Formats: sequence, C-alpha cells, structure tokens
Amino acid sequence: MNNTVRLGVIGLGNIAQQHIDQVISGRVADCEVTALCSRHGKAVAEQLNIAFFTDAQALIDSGLCTAVLVATPTYTHASIGSAVLNAGLHLMMEKPLDLSLKCAEAMLAQQTSDQVFAVMLNQRTDPLFRAMQDVIAQGTLGDITRTHWTMTNWFRPEVYFQVSDWRATWRGEGGGLLLNQCIHNLDIYQWLCGMPSKVHAFCRFGHTHDIEVEDEVTAYFEYANGASGVFVGSTGEAPGVNRFDIIGDKACLSFDGTTLTLSENEQATSEFNRTTRNMFGMPEYSQRELLVDRAVNQHALILNNFVAAIREGDPLIAPATAGLASLELANAMLLSSWEQRTVCLPLNADEYQSALEQRLQQSSLRTKANIDVNIDMDASYR
Repeated sequence: MNNTVRLGVIGLGNIAQQHIDQVISGRVADCEVTALCSRHGKAVAEQLNIAFFTDAQALIDSGLCTAVLVATPTYTHASIGSAVLNAGLHLMMEKPLDLSLKCAEAMLAQQTSDQVFAVMLNQRTDPLFRAMQDVIAQGTLGDITRTHWTMTNWFRPEVYFQVSDWRATWRGEGGGLLLNQCIHNLDIYQWLCGMPSKVHAFCRFGHTHDIEVEDEVTAYFEYANGASGVFVGSTGEAPGVNRFDIIGDKACLSFDGTTLTLSENEQATSEFNRTTRNMFGMPEYSQRELLVDRAVNQHALILNNFVAAIREGDPLIAPATAGLASLELANAMLLSSWEQRTVCLPLNADEYQSALEQRLQQSSLRTKANIDVNIDMDASYR
C-alpha cells in the first residue's frame, strides 16, 4: 500500500518555494507535492504538473492532499490553519503560528488526536543548539543563574519591507522583529533555558526603518529560581552580533557566533564563594571548544520528521504546541513596551489580544513597491 504523504502547499512566497524544492528534489522522503494554491502561481503548478488553486478552501476540499503546508502571510494563518484542521488534514504551519497567543491557542484547540500539526521551527534541528541542550541536560552547568543572548545580525534593508504588503505591519504580521526573525531565537532561548516568570522589555518601533512595528528590542527576564536573563535583538544593526551565554553554578556555555565554548569550574561557584579564604580568589576552571558540525538541511529535517510523524507516528521535533512559548514571549515583550511595565507569565492572552486589537484597528497593509530585487534565500538564514 502506497502511503506517500500527498502535500498541498498554500502560498508561493520565497520560503514556500524553498519548501517545495525540498520535496520535488527528493530531499524529503515519502512525500509528493500534489497541489498548489496562490494568487499568482499557475505557471509554477503547470511546470510541476500539479493541480493549481487560487482559493485555499478549494485546495483543502479537493481530496488531492493528506497534508497541507501553509506558508502565507501571518494574518491568514488562523483562517487557513483552522480550515485545514476542520477538514481533518495534517498541517505544517510556517512560523509564527499566528499573530497572537490567543489566536494560536484557538487554532490548536481544533486539532484532533489523529492529526499531525507541526510548526516550522527549524532551528531546533541545528546541531549547535542540540549540543547546548545535551550539556544542560547532563547537569554540567548546574543551576542556571544567568542567560544572555544578543542577536542583532538579523539585518534587513528597507527594500525587504518595501516589496511586501504585509510585512512590518500590525495588520499583516502582528509585529516585526519579534514575530518574524527573532521568533526562532525566542524558541531556542526558552527551549534551552526555560520560560521566565517576568518580562520587562523596551521595544523601539520604526527605529531604523520606515515601518510601524518593532525593529529593535532589549528585554530583561526574571526566572522563578532567581536567575536573570537579557535578550537583545535588531534588524537595523550591521554587521551585527550573535552572542549567546548560559551561565550556571558549575560551568558556562558561550557561543560567539562562530565557536561554542564550555568553561567548567573545578568547584561550584556557590560552594567556592562560601568556603574560600582567598580574598581575591575565584574557582579554578578549564575551558574547551565543543566542535559541532552545523552542516545540516534544517528545513528538510523538519519536513522529513513531519512526514514520518504522519506515516509512522514518530514524535515531532516541533509540534504546534511548541510554537506557543516563543509567541507568548514575543507578545509579552510587546505588551511590556506598550504599557511600560513588567509583564508576568503566563501571559494574560485576553489582555494582550485587547492591546493588539487597538493597533490592528489603526493599521493596514502597505502598498507593495514595484522594485526589482535580488533574492538570495541562503543569505536570509542566521
């Protein structure tokens, strides 16, 4: 019996074309693209010899697909995702799940027990972050006391926003830097370090771009165990910095954008602090570089896992439920900035939704500029 996953793709933007290529090139096993839906993609569908639709519901109802990949502007995720789930199909959603935590939770509530629902959080497959997770899981760091990630090499020039009608608008994207680029970093941050209990953020809106949403953020996290964290992000800084430190009582993990270093104390900091008689002493430590081969196809790994979950019941690397935490952090940072206060987690989703609705009412999609641009998708990943 042939149980190849028949995949419909809704959307034909840059990332959707990347996903389609992963499948038709054979990098995703036991899967075939059987239908495509977009406003202007008939020629692509004809070239691939697959069915073409201009209406998402028509593709969903066509009977041609067992699963659907949604790679459309964020503001359409809720309606299209809900339609896919209501039709009983499996769903792969591009990040983020939705504009807000409340809408994402409503969509998740429609998933049935026999449906596979995943989100494209591909950086969970990065061997670097998996190596960091292994070190933490082994207890090498001891209790985590401080975390810090400066991720400012998401630079985007003005033309990136000009050629889109939905990006960098409250109406189309529900945010900017946090909902688009840094959603990956926020996912990895909480995946490795856990969710904070409090967030106080300082977002700057349209600081270096002609946009209405955030393009720079500095956030302070407080954890229930007394640990602290700082997250800094920007799409307006070049060349930018990628520095991630996780400090524990026993050791420290540091990634400087190139090298992952583990520094281990011979004696735990807390123990040394209370027992040493050396007035200017500090624990002896050893330091070594952790060699990690990062040459993996992240998107193909996520898609293969999605297919295997459908066919064989394999556990998902990035189930849709995993997409809630990063969205909650992004929403909390925006709410903190809007109201200039500390926000406690879990986030009050209704409270955030009300604040977002105020921005949505005053926002609209932009007029897309007719500009010839060079597009190198490989250069978009960090």
